[in-house]
Amino acid sequence: MRQSAVVSDAQAADEIAVQTGRRVSAKTQQHLEARHDFERPTSEVPVEQMSLDGGMIRLRTPLGEATEWREYQALNLGEQHQGMAWFKDNDHLIEWANGLPLAPIVDCLGDGHDGVWGIYAQIGCDRQRHEILDWFHLMENLHQVPATAECLETVRDFLWQGQVDAAMAALEDADSAAAKRFYGYLERHRGRIPNYRYYQEEGWPIGSGDVESWVKQINQRTKISGASWNAERVPQVLAHRCAYLNDRLSPQRYFSL
Repeated sequence: MRQSAVVSDAQAADEIAVQTGRRVSAKTQQHLEARHDFERPTSEVPVEQMSLDGGMIRLRTPLGEATEWREYQALNLGEQHQGMAWFKDNDHLIEWANGLPLAPIVDCLGDGHDGVWGIYAQIGCDRQRHEILDWFHLMENLHQVPATAECLETVRDFLWQGQVDAAMAALEDADSAAAKRFYGYLERHRGRIPNYRYYQEEGWPIGSGDVESWVKQINQRTKISGASWNAERVPQVLAHRCAYLNDRLSPQRYFSL
C-alpha cells in the first residue's frame, strides 16, 4: 500500500519484487486498493483552522477522444498537518469535517470561488465559522484592474488593514469592466476580509497555502507522467494517497492493531 501510494502500480510491483523477492502485480495492487477501507484522520484537540481548495485529476477516455480533467475537493486542517480529498462527494467531506472536534471559533480559509463557501456554510454553525478570504487570491484579482500603480497601491494598503469601504471608494473613478467586477467581488466577500496586517502580526494565517500544498502533494501521485484514471476509481485513489500523507499506512499502525 505504501509503495503504490507513492509511485505507479507498475513501478511499485518492481520495487516490491526487489525488496521482498516476491511479485505483487499492478492489477493485484489495484484490487487491494479498491477493497481497502482507508482510515480517515481524527484530531485529539479542537480544530481551530481549516482551508479548502480544489485540485484537478485526469480521467481516462476512450482511445481517440480528448482528455478530460475533473475537479476534486481537498480540505486541510492547518496546524494538524492532516487532510482529506473527495471526488464528487461533498456530502462525505462535510460529514468528516463535522465529525471533528471543532473549536468555538474556526478560521475557514479559501479563495473566491462560490463553491468553497457553499461547502463551508455546511460545516459547524454560523457563529463558529470565521471565514477568511485568501489574501493572495484577493491580490490576484486586484491586479487584474487596469489602474495606475499609485491607485492599486492605495487600494492594497486599505485592504491590508481590512478597510473595504475605503478600498472601494478609491476605485470609484475606475470605469472599466474589470474594475466593476472587482468592486462586486469586494461587495460579495466584504465579510471575509479581515485586518490582514493584524492577523500577520499575530502569526495567524492569511492564505490557504496549507491546502494548496496538500493538493500539490496529492498530485505528485495522481499526475505522474501519463497517469489517467477511471472515474469510479478516483475516490479510492485519493483516499489511498491521503492515507499515506496522513501517515495512516505506517507498519507500526498495522502491527499495533
